[in-house]
Amino acid sequence: MDNLNELDDFKASPALIEELYKHSIQKHFVAGSTILQENAPIRSIPIVIQGVIKVFKMDEEGREILLYYIKAGESCIMSFLGGLHEETSMVKAEVEEDAEILFLPVNKVSHLIKNYPDWLDYIFRLYHKRFEELLEIVNDIAFKKVDERLLVLLEKKKVLFNDNTLQITHEQLAQELGTARSVISRLLKQLEIQGKLQLGRNKITLPK
Repeated sequence: MDNLNELDDFKASPALIEELYKHSIQKHFVAGSTILQENAPIRSIPIVIQGVIKVFKMDEEGREILLYYIKAGESCIMSFLGGLHEETSMVKAEVEEDAEILFLPVNKVSHLIKNYPDWLDYIFRLYHKRFEELLEIVNDIAFKKVDERLLVLLEKKKVLFNDNTLQITHEQLAQELGTARSVISRLLKQLEIQGKLQLGRNKITLPK
């Protein structure tokens, strides 16, 4: 699947889809690739056709906190906002699963907003979804223990990748939750003893 009109989550008219392909560049990225750095100028808006992108924020010491995932049919609302106001990126975006991405130049965004109501609707729907996700993160950090946040993240990945066996390291999980690797390793072992997951070499298996 490598076309926007084949994606259930991308609701747009054929005319809008034609315009997007007309003005955009399509590129393929392997997992681990960085498509946007913090403080970098935003020259284009990524629209994911296939694969998964994770968006996160880093502090001065290099610690990360996961903000949200972008899956097929979605885009990065932070890129929309930054690009429209000619600001540099406040986040980093990295490919979590091999991806096919359409890059729309920021100077075409306003043109599409003026001429295609479904494009504006798409942006508003994205903004609403990301806002809810960010509120959820704030709530988790403020009111949930790390073990609870860890389980929530694992379940989210299970749904996102449609697989109860996750290929991921303790270090990766620690980075995404903004904590130490030793903390994650200890909590994972406790969760395994409780029967909530099974640990393997660089993989974690959750109940189906």
